[in-house]
Amino acid sequence: MAIARILDVDSRAHVKKSLAASALGVAVVLALVPRPLLAETKPARAPDTAQGCQLVAHGDGPHGRSHIRVDVIARGLEVPWGIAFVSKTEMLVTERPGRVRLIRNGRLLKQPVATIPVRAVRESGLLGIAVDPDFARTRAFFVYYTFEKEGRAVNRVERYRLSEDGRSATAERVILDDIPSSPLHDGGRIRFGPDRMLYVSTGDARKPEMAQDPRSLSGKLLRMRPDGVVPADNPRRGSAVFLSGVRNSEGFDWIDPRTIAVTDNGPSGELGDRRGHDEIDVAKRGDNLGWPVIWGCEAETGMVSPSLTWQKAVPPGGAAVYTGEAIPEWKGSLLVGTLASKHLERIVFDPYDPRHVVQHETYLQGDVPSGYGRLRDVVMGMDGQLYVTTSNCDGRGTCPPESDVILRITR
Repeated sequence: MAIARILDVDSRAHVKKSLAASALGVAVVLALVPRPLLAETKPARAPDTAQGCQLVAHGDGPHGRSHIRVDVIARGLEVPWGIAFVSKTEMLVTERPGRVRLIRNGRLLKQPVATIPVRAVRESGLLGIAVDPDFARTRAFFVYYTFEKEGRAVNRVERYRLSEDGRSATAERVILDDIPSSPLHDGGRIRFGPDRMLYVSTGDARKPEMAQDPRSLSGKLLRMRPDGVVPADNPRRGSAVFLSGVRNSEGFDWIDPRTIAVTDNGPSGELGDRRGHDEIDVAKRGDNLGWPVIWGCEAETGMVSPSLTWQKAVPPGGAAVYTGEAIPEWKGSLLVGTLASKHLERIVFDPYDPRHVVQHETYLQGDVPSGYGRLRDVVMGMDGQLYVTTSNCDGRGTCPPESDVILRITR
């Protein structure tokens, strides 16, 4: 039986908006960029502070004001990383150690739909999942996972076919291979866009300079057809790269058909003393999100600064634009799961200028057992409700007796 919790919290004052850029930090980044790339990315001066970039200087942000209900619909999962709905009553769930699970009518089936031989080290393993927009005909779904290939770890995207009874799946073909991998920064979120193309977020695999290299699949948002072919209308002919300058994105969704919100994890010490400053970016086709040349609220010509960033480490996981009817004031808002800060973030963009955040607030705050702990994926279901996975058993949280769970957010 589902456990329901009613949340109704008061709002607090909004936080300050801007942060001065650090010239020393930029020098450290540029020192790590190879010479051929340095000519393309090196600014002639210390970066400016971006207009409109909001910095959360203290804490996570104001507490949410909406009255919501939280139901636990599934328990006993091990690091549920991604959710993909195949019907209003059925969802496929990836577990990072390599299992694809099926939840049917609110019940987690005991046997996995598929077990994939992944290399699950720290942040790597079985990650994102997406269902073919033409699933009723093809019964195809796609997974992103880390694989041991010829003695090295790579990330790949593979297409599977779900059986008619939904209890098993067969691997069909790898549609994208040899995405650089590392125990940290593997990206891994995959989603179909409004254009029915498959989008894939990749991490920088602990090589920050590769996020600026147009020849590398690292540190990018990629776009391809469901068969893996690069569309002719991508920003660069013959390249799957749709956005560049990404450190480690685990979430993105579309504000409108041409505008995409992207979550990205900020630095954690690999570039000297730079830490925190996880971010929410609002981008369009071909944009460069700046990593590792700019960070936080820094600005540089030809690069997109974040719309929202936090002084302390959040960092963000999955993200979904709310399209349901149950919580009408949330419609059009971006909902983001956070890991270290253990909350659900609601972000409201200016409809006339989507890169400007007009409101943000937090829900589901706290560690287990008083709260829900680390939150990973956030996705809208085919039933119009919002679903969130916990990530408390990933080695960085407090793993409760019931292991990780899936939450449904409604009213």
